[in-house]
Amino acid sequence: MLLVTPEKIASIMSIIPVPHTFAELDKLVSLGLPKHALKAIVDNVGKNSEERKQLLYRIIPEATYKRRRDKLSAEESERTERLARIYATAQYVWNTDNDARQFLHTPHPLLQDQAPLDVSLTELGARRVEELLWQLYYGIAA
Repeated sequence: MLLVTPEKIASIMSIIPVPHTFAELDKLVSLGLPKHALKAIVDNVGKNSEERKQLLYRIIPEATYKRRRDKLSAEESERTERLARIYATAQYVWNTDNDARQFLHTPHPLLQDQAPLDVSLTELGARRVEELLWQLYYGIAA
């Protein structure tokens, strides 16, 4: 049983057609996600326009983003999918967009008082945030 499905991750990024397996999602990522996928996840996660802009340019430098026409590179797509996966997991655990967003922006002691959003910008950091989210979900001391 999948708790956070590829369909949910794709919907957060506004990807159509929707992948129904992680293999399909992985293929889309490796071929390059559409540029609008990054914009969609940043719009979901950011609290205001300035923060959205800063987050977008932390994932892809501003000049690079502006040069992109339709598709992101595989590396940029991986970062985009990772952020969408973390947000989808936070939504699942907290059950509301606002609570998920608040969690991502609030420093946590088990993340060395860093915000989960900041930690999740690397693959290993994202794994730490996912582990923390599942500990919270299952009621394991976190």
